[in-house]
Amino acid sequence: MQISDELNAISPPHNIFLHANPPIYKEKDVTLHKNSIKSMEYNFREIEKRWQSQWVKDKTYHTTEDSAKEKFYVLNMFPYPSGAGLHVGHPLGYIASDIYARYKRLKGFNVLNPMGYDAYGLPAEQYAIQTGQHPEVTTVANIARYRQQLDNIGFSFDWDREIRTCDPKYYHWTQWAFEKMFGSFFCNSCQKAQPIEKLVEHFNEKGTEGLDVAESEHLEFTAEEWRAMSDVEKQKTLMNYRIAYLGETMVNWCAGLGTVLANDEVVNGVSERGGFPVVQKKMQQWCLRTSAYSQRLLDGLENVDWSDSIKETQKNWIGRSEGTEMQFRIAPSNSPVGGELEAAWNKFKTAHPFNYEILKENAKENRKHQTEAEAALWEVLRANQLGEKFRRQHVIGDFIVDFVALNSKLVIEVDGAYHNNAEQMEADKLRSDFLNEAGFKVLRFTNEQVLQDTDNTIKEIKANLKALSPTGRDGEGLLTIFTTRADTIFGVTFMVLAPESELVAQLTTAEHKAEVDEYLAYVKKRTELDRMANHNVTGVFSGSYAVNPFTGENIPIWISEYVLAGYGTGAIMAVPAHDSRDYAFAKHFNLPITPLIEGADVSEESFDAKEGIVCNSPAAGKETLDGFSLNGLSVKEAIAKTKQFVTEKGMGRVKVNYRLRDAIFSRQRYWGEPFPVYYKDGMPQMVPEDCLPLLLPEIETYKPTETGEPPLGRAKMWAWDVEKRQVVDKALVDNKTVFPLELNTMPGFAGSSAYYLRYMDPHNDTCLVGKDADNYWQNVDLYVGGCEHATGHLIYSRFWNKFLFDLGVSCKEEPYQKLVNQGMIQGRSNFVYRVNRTAPSNSPQGENGVASTANGSLSSERAGGEAAPVFVSYNLRKDYDVTPIHVDVNIVSADVLDIEAFKAWRPEYANAEFVLEDGKYICGWAVEKMSKSMFNVVNPDMIVEKYGADTLRLYEMFLGPVEASKPWDTNGIDGCFRFLKKFWALFYENRTDEFLPADAEPTADNLKSLHKLIKKVTEDIEHFSYNTSISAFMIAVGELAQQKCRSKQVLEQLVVLIAPFAPHIAEELWHALGNTTTVCDAQWPVFNPQYLVESEVQLTVSFNGKARFQKKFAADATNDEIQAAVLADEQSKKYLDGKQVVKVIVVPKKIVNVVIK
Repeated sequence: MQISDELNAISPPHNIFLHANPPIYKEKDVTLHKNSIKSMEYNFREIEKRWQSQWVKDKTYHTTEDSAKEKFYVLNMFPYPSGAGLHVGHPLGYIASDIYARYKRLKGFNVLNPMGYDAYGLPAEQYAIQTGQHPEVTTVANIARYRQQLDNIGFSFDWDREIRTCDPKYYHWTQWAFEKMFGSFFCNSCQKAQPIEKLVEHFNEKGTEGLDVAESEHLEFTAEEWRAMSDVEKQKTLMNYRIAYLGETMVNWCAGLGTVLANDEVVNGVSERGGFPVVQKKMQQWCLRTSAYSQRLLDGLENVDWSDSIKETQKNWIGRSEGTEMQFRIAPSNSPVGGELEAAWNKFKTAHPFNYEILKENAKENRKHQTEAEAALWEVLRANQLGEKFRRQHVIGDFIVDFVALNSKLVIEVDGAYHNNAEQMEADKLRSDFLNEAGFKVLRFTNEQVLQDTDNTIKEIKANLKALSPTGRDGEGLLTIFTTRADTIFGVTFMVLAPESELVAQLTTAEHKAEVDEYLAYVKKRTELDRMANHNVTGVFSGSYAVNPFTGENIPIWISEYVLAGYGTGAIMAVPAHDSRDYAFAKHFNLPITPLIEGADVSEESFDAKEGIVCNSPAAGKETLDGFSLNGLSVKEAIAKTKQFVTEKGMGRVKVNYRLRDAIFSRQRYWGEPFPVYYKDGMPQMVPEDCLPLLLPEIETYKPTETGEPPLGRAKMWAWDVEKRQVVDKALVDNKTVFPLELNTMPGFAGSSAYYLRYMDPHNDTCLVGKDADNYWQNVDLYVGGCEHATGHLIYSRFWNKFLFDLGVSCKEEPYQKLVNQGMIQGRSNFVYRVNRTAPSNSPQGENGVASTANGSLSSERAGGEAAPVFVSYNLRKDYDVTPIHVDVNIVSADVLDIEAFKAWRPEYANAEFVLEDGKYICGWAVEKMSKSMFNVVNPDMIVEKYGADTLRLYEMFLGPVEASKPWDTNGIDGCFRFLKKFWALFYENRTDEFLPADAEPTADNLKSLHKLIKKVTEDIEHFSYNTSISAFMIAVGELAQQKCRSKQVLEQLVVLIAPFAPHIAEELWHALGNTTTVCDAQWPVFNPQYLVESEVQLTVSFNGKARFQKKFAADATNDEIQAAVLADEQSKKYLDGKQVVKVIVVPKKIVNVVIK
């Protein structure tokens, strides 16, 4: 059998990288106009236009809940409507999901296949800043273009369910969900969100006792202390627990754009859009406590049908690790342990220096049993606005101090009568000396002073607060680290802080401040992605030391960008012998490297310490706490023993840590969902739910204000009147009944985090999704999208859904049951090579330093005196110092640049000059992401115009597996177009317009070809192997054409089979066959294996091993029947004449060999 020419014509482009640039299709290139073809030729333009219009008129894709049918929910990641419109890479996933949606409908499912627009984004806002045009105007125009492009490709979207994230009817529910998060906390013990009122109830009854909740920092207070707090203090405390909260966090700040940027919006330290510098900066931002859901996000991966690679990416993003959290004391004044001061203190100290947990428990008891003077001073400190946060009965190193202002390093001690004892006075002096050396100033007051002269006591405290500035030493006296390998404690030769850690300022000594400041300025310009990708060794010494809790040795504390503040505690204990990055750091700065595994060679690189026998733990002659040793144990035994020791001695705790951090939820932009928040006494309050949505106000210009406020700072009508329950002029703000509204807006992912739920019930004005709709559609059965699945979007939307599940809004905890991560259609980019101003000495140059062409010397000056740009052809570029520049592929043909079009492309190139080869400028090329910024996009409109939507759909699927990335190439698209014309020819005779299908009975060959195709296509669609389905179609159509198949029964099923792939031609032929309803509601053909059972076999007949002829036999014929038939065949007579048959050998389904002599 001969495979169709179409299959050969579009075989996968193995030599795709050698192909010339795809041609640009213009109207003059199109030859298939209606007036030039016969009426029944395949007129795709007329067919596609007619059926696209008819589908809209008939509401063919409108979906409602139907309890009589099983549901199937297909979801696409909705697009951001950019000004560039769709390119051929965008529809890849849409076509793949549309094929599956149509297939499931043909299988009898009630299919939901909605579409909408992720309409908020920075490009529209930047365009507004440049032109003054409101972002909504731009967005609406862009959406109209997108809609036209999507309609032209023939998608089965239910446009009655369209959503736009910029529509107040939609973001009403984004604001509502945010308010619910603000009003919730996460209970660790029950692993779900709970109303904040339950937490308040717990505080009223028990304070923080027995509390196990997600929190920003660990707080401890009694019920009495909670009840004594002011309303503002309570609100500040609750912020520590809310799922949506205000917090100080490190962000990528871009002053040029006036906003915080996500990591993927920053490239090489500048904004992807505009190229403005980006720095790391701490800002108060709205955050979502996604980290609280880390374990549930991991657990949910076990219950979904996703690829292993996507699951692994999610697991890495969440980053679960089991280890030990330990605390290191800061060495006072960098002095070694064992000095005279410490020796003198030993007889007076509160507890063993290692027993920090004991001190904490003592401090708790002290708070419960405070003296009258301590209680009085505490109330005064809290009531007075001193500009400092005081803590009471607080542990600092080996001490419990009465009160401390950590920021100013001021300690306040209230002494009772027993402090007049000579021995106690000596102890108090030593204690004060110790605290002084740790950077604290100590004020001492007697009980009488506090109780009888309160005003002067506060006056003295205020004076000292004013005089004191942070000394740069750790107020806590402790450095907390998390490690998965506490057993390597004896190999710790230095500590490393993240540059953005708060401890950096506290631990940097005066002698090292200048170096540290210089280093921080360097790191500030680098994003986390830059730092993770960078393997250069950089760092600076803080001047401080930590104390090894096992040996008492001092460990230098360094600062380096390879440690990130958001991971773990923002500080690490470095074990250079057994960690590659620690090893590189130690080698670079000449720090000690101590191997901990017998036989470990660390002379050239670090050693993997996951197995082996432990040594140097401790090294010979070193004393340790309680004689603790790991020497001679296996690594596994050492890990277990260390965890047990740390726990028993109160030196730390065994815990599970997660890399996943809370989501930054603020953007300093105009074009985004406004927060439903106003501020009273500096604390956020929610706009009442029944007043939502809070509409985005009008402003005249979209830049940040002159004072640095976000663009909403320019809004006139932007204050909340609590009595009128409405937005009013901000000039009316009196902070009594009218309050200022939040100036930030939500980030882009806010609207895309729960859009799949809104699609279920988009016209419900009373809730995000009604119970009936939610219980019917439940969750997404198939989600097809791009690389965003593997990272942030998938994490955030799963978090959002789990929160809504906790609230009882979503009936399913996981939103996406099956997920297909579409590959990328890459573009073929072209480059020109601009000669840099100073050419290398070996380049061919004219006298003025500018290269000469074959046509003579180039001038070096433009008319205005500015040097004209010079571009050198691809094969000559090595002779010059050049910079490659992307060039629009539309002005390049077969890698040859249209020079005049290039000059007209951009004003700065109008006077450009060129170094040519053979009279041509040859461009370079590369296969890259198809992107407007790389000028390599191909507009699908041009493909649809020349070949039709059905051809585009087939060809995009034929390029390769859905999940694979592949370069775009049009060399094979003509084969897909010819295939559809051949498919059409099964139904219409081109020369006579005769309609060919008839009621004739199908032949066995007809049924065999059809059912091979049914089997293949059904299996391929279920496994998303669309490319091989299209090959199967071509083979089947070729076979049916050779068979001259006219059976209506066969051809009708063939139409149904191709309907998901090429819906327009299928709809046309379906109706031509006499059907009055849409092909979408046909029944998917059922595979019958009986039609593939062979009724006959063809065997080669040989005589003495020489093949003579072929003969057909019944498939179930016996060997005796085959032998008899061969010997009786007329063709055998000439070979048997006068010969004796010795034997006949039958090889089943292959040959019959007659042995004669």
